[in-house]
Amino acid sequence: MADETDDLAGKQVGKRGIDPLALLAGIATLLVSAYVLTDGDIWVPSVDGRWVLAGGAVLVGLLLLAASMRGDKRKKKSR
Repeated sequence: MADETDDLAGKQVGKRGIDPLALLAGIATLLVSAYVLTDGDIWVPSVDGRWVLAGGAVLVGLLLLAASMRGDKRKKKSR
């Protein structure tokens, strides 16, 4: 039993990444609370769907760029 705890203590705990679902839920909560705090006055005049689509495309592009710069951890561990 002592050998098992020694083995677990010697292992390093890896970093956890960002939870995208929790991030989206947090942003949505902030937007809803801002809406309620302003008594429902819409501070954004109108949202054009083309701008939302373009912003989403930019976000996906940035995420892909960041992922490509990150590298592959599996190749580094096998060396």
